[in-house]
Amino acid sequence: MLLLLIISLLSCQFEASASLSQARNVLLIIADDGGFEMGVYGNNRCQTPHLDALAAQSLVFSRARTSVSSCSPSRAALLTGLPSHENGLYGLHHDVHHYNSFENVRSLPTILRENGVRTGIIGKKHVGPGSAYTFDYEQTEENNSIMQVGRNITRIKLLVREFLEQQNETQPFLLYVAFHDPHRCDHENPFYGHFCDKFGNGEPGYGHIADWKPIRYKPEDVLLPYFVPDTAAAREDIASQYTTISRLDQGVGLVLDELRKAGKADDTLIIFSSDNGISFPNGRTNMYEPGLAVPMFIKSPDDESRRGEMTDIQANLLDIVPTVLDWFDIDYLKYHILKPNQPIRLTGKSLLPLLSGENGMKSDTFYGSHVTHEITMNYPMRTIIQEDRYKLIHNLNAPGTPFPIDQDFYLSPTFLDMLNRTLNGHPLRWIKELKDYYFREEWEMFDLKTDPKECVNVHRKKKYKKFLELKEKLFQWQKSTYDPWLCAPHGVLLENAEGPFCAPLHNRKYFKEL
Repeated sequence: MLLLLIISLLSCQFEASASLSQARNVLLIIADDGGFEMGVYGNNRCQTPHLDALAAQSLVFSRARTSVSSCSPSRAALLTGLPSHENGLYGLHHDVHHYNSFENVRSLPTILRENGVRTGIIGKKHVGPGSAYTFDYEQTEENNSIMQVGRNITRIKLLVREFLEQQNETQPFLLYVAFHDPHRCDHENPFYGHFCDKFGNGEPGYGHIADWKPIRYKPEDVLLPYFVPDTAAAREDIASQYTTISRLDQGVGLVLDELRKAGKADDTLIIFSSDNGISFPNGRTNMYEPGLAVPMFIKSPDDESRRGEMTDIQANLLDIVPTVLDWFDIDYLKYHILKPNQPIRLTGKSLLPLLSGENGMKSDTFYGSHVTHEITMNYPMRTIIQEDRYKLIHNLNAPGTPFPIDQDFYLSPTFLDMLNRTLNGHPLRWIKELKDYYFREEWEMFDLKTDPKECVNVHRKKKYKKFLELKEKLFQWQKSTYDPWLCAPHGVLLENAEGPFCAPLHNRKYFKEL
């Protein structure tokens, strides 16, 4: 019996040792306000050879979205797997905005560290509190200049090298590289150009990034997205964005090269995406598709069967936590945030099964939740997309309250030109008028199949009977995720022995319901 026990123990130790020696790792690369300006998504003007090469080795998602189109809330949702109203981070984390998640929220780095996975972050963190989002290795704006760890691709390369050189060969890791490109910098660093496209370009006064070979683009050559006005100012804006995206692309190439040199390319799951849509009209801070839609591709070292393919199955940044946990074979822990009788459950799904095949899989219903961006931009919205087609947006501040504009976007050539054209009565050359962008109906419903540009609100049309169904599904999702805005704007959320309920305000009669 003793001999059998010893053999059994040795066998267990051998199996554990063998498992550790074949450590599975994750490299998560996130762009900042990155869109679809790359070859894999049909843009042949903006040069992105490294992203295109990675996409050719990955499963590419054509319908990936963020659950919230704002920097800090999106990153918090990505790292917790919970929508912003559930994890508690409602707006920007930095400066006067000062938003934080609930202190006891369980983020991905916390869960992984408790399960023996080493974690690292390089670049833009932009979430808090620190106790809820602690990585083993941190080189972020909290201990560096965000320009150096987010845009200086040579510095980023060296930090990735440092992280990998410090890595225990038998311990798995997750490395989160969060670029600051191609975020606007009109507000904080206007000297470097609209997108910091001059930062480190080698010209006098702009510094020099050794590994960056700047690419300049002519405004007349850019491909304008349908949601951007066709004006000289907007074309100049897009051209500057392209230069910054090219720097992001070269930075991604350097990061992947460091992974290869460290011998980790064959055991690392690589995920590329963006926190939200680009900072243009209808984009970031909106629940319209240009604000929600993000690029995403995933490369697995295990399964090559779908490399270079594109899937139409909906994906959500909320899927990243369950995907990473699935990769490491870690169960999501059971806990609560505010009340013991309200257990937290992930609403996302693992995307790993898609890497080998869809097997008749259909898209899940998509849900989005936005509260604010800057602290002055309170404009809560909820959205649902069903069957990849029917989309319902609930604007909780409408009608009457204008949609707010953030500082970066306000100072952009695109928006200032739109503002001046409107004031002077000149054609806007856009898909809508500025007044319609500011003032929205409480409910907006779009048929994305017949109206992909989201120009025609059909929620009142009789043939679209989906409205009530979508409205009820959205309400039930808000209820299941403990949304404090569940009853807004026409009720007050209360609770009794039977649970939460909505007490009516009877405020509809005071305005013409839209």
